[in-house]
Amino acid sequence: MEATQELTTEHGAVLVGLRILDKIAAAIEEKDERALEDLERLLDFFKGFVDDCHHGKEEDVLFPELERRGVEREGGPIGVLLAEHEVGREHVRAIADGLQRLRRGDDGAASAISEHAQAFDSVLREHIRKERDVLFPMADRLVPDDAAATLAEKFEEIERVRVGAGKHEAYHALLHDLKDRYGVA
Repeated sequence: MEATQELTTEHGAVLVGLRILDKIAAAIEEKDERALEDLERLLDFFKGFVDDCHHGKEEDVLFPELERRGVEREGGPIGVLLAEHEVGREHVRAIADGLQRLRRGDDGAASAISEHAQAFDSVLREHIRKERDVLFPMADRLVPDDAAATLAEKFEEIERVRVGAGKHEAYHALLHDLKDRYGVA
């Protein structure tokens, strides 16, 4: 199904962002000043691309469609994934808070950034595995072609309205720039 393929493709960008985050967190611990600005830019990617766009597509479009088709929210995969979205948001907020503390001169904030970056990485990698191995195959089985086409249209609307024209491409350019800067494959 086009919708799950799109989300899977977006997972690739998320994984690149996580590899970059690991490198930036290490650079911050080594007191690399340029890493602070890079972290701020990467946090925008995690908030805008990952949460507003990617998770928005799941929470506002895919998950409700699956619920209409009998997939349980409470006690089922949707509830688990929604809880993981919130845990990820908490880590992003904690990293952003650590960045602000670091800019105010709190050198101990570098270790908090690193700790939350590692936890965020762990949560998102496991989350992506669950979607890839469980949820997306379930969606591909349950959602008929006519409903799948509607999902794809709603995904495009989220891109247009929440993310904005050209922003998706700008996020990919940011990842490319940071991959080069930090030597991420």
